[in-house]
Amino acid sequence: MAEERHSISGSSATAVAVGSDPGGDEAPLGYPLSVCKDALPAPKYLCSHCKGVLRRALQTACGHRYCSACLAWIIQNDKTPICQSCKADDAGAVNERSLLSVEKAFSDAAINKEISELDVHCGIPDCTWTGLLKTLEEHQSTCEHVLTPCHFGCGQKVARKKLADHWQTCPDGGTSGRSCNSKVCRHEHPDPPEPPKGEDGCRFSRIGCVFKGDAEERDEHERIALAIHLALLLRHVQQRMASLCPTGGGVNMCLRDARALKGLFFSLYHQRALEGDSLPLDGERAGGPMPARRAKEVSVLEAKLCVFENIASVLSKEMDLSRQRMVAFRRQRGLDQDTIRGLELKIADLQRRLAQKNTALERVQERLQLAEQASHDGTLLWKITDVHRKCYEALSGRVGSLQSPAFYTAQYGYKLCMRLFLNGEGRGKGSHVSLFLVLLKGDYDALLPWPFAHKITFMLLDQNSGEHLIHTFHPDPTSVAFQRPVTDMNEASGCARFLPLAKLQSPKHAYLKEGTLFLKGVAEPAL
Repeated sequence: MAEERHSISGSSATAVAVGSDPGGDEAPLGYPLSVCKDALPAPKYLCSHCKGVLRRALQTACGHRYCSACLAWIIQNDKTPICQSCKADDAGAVNERSLLSVEKAFSDAAINKEISELDVHCGIPDCTWTGLLKTLEEHQSTCEHVLTPCHFGCGQKVARKKLADHWQTCPDGGTSGRSCNSKVCRHEHPDPPEPPKGEDGCRFSRIGCVFKGDAEERDEHERIALAIHLALLLRHVQQRMASLCPTGGGVNMCLRDARALKGLFFSLYHQRALEGDSLPLDGERAGGPMPARRAKEVSVLEAKLCVFENIASVLSKEMDLSRQRMVAFRRQRGLDQDTIRGLELKIADLQRRLAQKNTALERVQERLQLAEQASHDGTLLWKITDVHRKCYEALSGRVGSLQSPAFYTAQYGYKLCMRLFLNGEGRGKGSHVSLFLVLLKGDYDALLPWPFAHKITFMLLDQNSGEHLIHTFHPDPTSVAFQRPVTDMNEASGCARFLPLAKLQSPKHAYLKEGTLFLKGVAEPAL
């Protein structure tokens, strides 16, 4: 477990190396909230310990999330590491799942991916850089506004882009150290301080590593913290290149060397992250015995592998159940679609039948209306309303004629109707109102004498004085209009000049009153 903790802490230290690096017993921190560009991030993106944005999130058995460095620090510094979020939610519900352990924690890849896509800014004063969180550390490693301690040892921290200007006025810049061989820089630079005697410090303490311990712990630390040391060495080289060669032709070469070193660091770091272990020692390469810590780490990995295999087994069963449900759903969907198609066909058939019944009902209603209006004594009184509008429609050609309801000369007699042309027809076109008689095909025509020989009288009734307009005529027995009908109706025959249009609108006569006129037709047997 100790080796696993070192691995997690090492990853966190790599990230802190370009930002704020906690030292000693100081608790590590995630990304500060101040780097968020717009609104504060969602609570699921915050560490349960440091309350900052999660840095390499780990999810514990209780379901809460911690930065990898925060979790390692809590486990290292607390004898009974209980999840504080569980205590805050419900102190009485704390159980074994609330006990923090590296073995029971796993990397939350989904949250890490979402966090890496957050919009952030640099967070360093005067820096205007913005981008995604996953590129923040890379930016801060080369940000010109990062405060960097003077390598001459004067104790001041200046922005990286101002190191060259500070070097010109640094009080310790030309008083100690060794000569610089650069063709550009002609000053002396101090050698890195030697570690104090009597302390078992890390060999990389001169470039910023703060580890202290006995020889065995130092060897173990140097084996595991390879990525940390590479990051510190990269920062140290970058500072040296920025201060020693600020201008001139050597800059490009220095930058290329720095990029090469940086690429080497990231390749080693990612390889270590994929393998889940640090690089082996020289003794291990030679086939030496495996250390006890290494064996313990292998057992921890085997336990995790067993957990993951159980999870994969559960997920496989869930997938099988889901697949069975999907097959049943598709089968049921096919049955439902067949039922829907059958119902649609029934609905279409019912709609067709309903349309036929509606048509038949309309015909029955029309025949009933005609039967109610029909006369069986040879006389028809026809009331015509809204005459002004109908005159306009006739004048514009939209309506040709108006046809009266049918009437009969007797109960089983001839079937007749009148046809009125308000704008005239034939010789009366445009000057007179034309009125005609039309023989219709009746139910008893086979029993009646032909041609039709009844005397016809047309009357336009005066609605005031009773001075009706009367026109009488006798049918022409040779005309086809009065022969037995072979179609629904014969040709019309009557008065093309029944009434002048001017007389219809004249105020001297009351033929038309309130838009209504009355026509009377009488069919009398010939003497």
